[in-house]
Amino acid sequence: MLYLIPTPIGNLEDMTLRAIRILKEADVILAEDTRTSAPLLKHFGIEKKAYAHHQHNEHKAVNEVIRFLKAGQTVALISDAGTPAISDPGFLLVREAISHGIAIQCLPGATAFVPALVTSGLPCDRFCFEGFLPVKKGRQTRLKALADESRTLVFYESPHRLLKTLHEFADTFGGERLASVSREISKVYEETIRGTLAEVIAHFEEHPIKGEFVVCVQGLG
Repeated sequence: MLYLIPTPIGNLEDMTLRAIRILKEADVILAEDTRTSAPLLKHFGIEKKAYAHHQHNEHKAVNEVIRFLKAGQTVALISDAGTPAISDPGFLLVREAISHGIAIQCLPGATAFVPALVTSGLPCDRFCFEGFLPVKKGRQTRLKALADESRTLVFYESPHRLLKTLHEFADTFGGERLASVSREISKVYEETIRGTLAEVIAHFEEHPIKGEFVVCVQGLG
């Protein structure tokens, strides 16, 4: 069995009892960054070595992981925070496991965009999750393709690109389009700023930009 195990995006109390049990029982634990996962595993009394499985080695490592699984071992994959394969490594391994007829389970748990969307005040019955936009090539093409999207748009963004991205959103969608920007979800300094894109831009031009961000933008119409 291949398990995909969500890990807390901030507050360690968001780790589920089932996730802890499976990590303790797993034969192999794969982690996006073992330096990040080590304190988490230690906190929950999981005394096992984690092996690195990230975007730079997953293409090479996937065949070895499949061999473990086909030999009957239980493998658990965790990312640095949140649910594996959602803007994190995991998709390639899942696809390969499916092609070999290996059973897969993804536990429900922490994912940053869900609380950000629900608390945005924007419609969340239908939404379009875009994750991180391309940094350079294809970025403007992607934005233009979303200009007429009627569903609420959800993006991830890093602190050093936030203002640039918000300005691009205002140029593409219009400064009066409603938006919500959440940062540090489930952490001590959790904050959500809501308003038009112009108002949100004005806020972040005057306040420090720290943390990881989820940006929700009202759909057209």
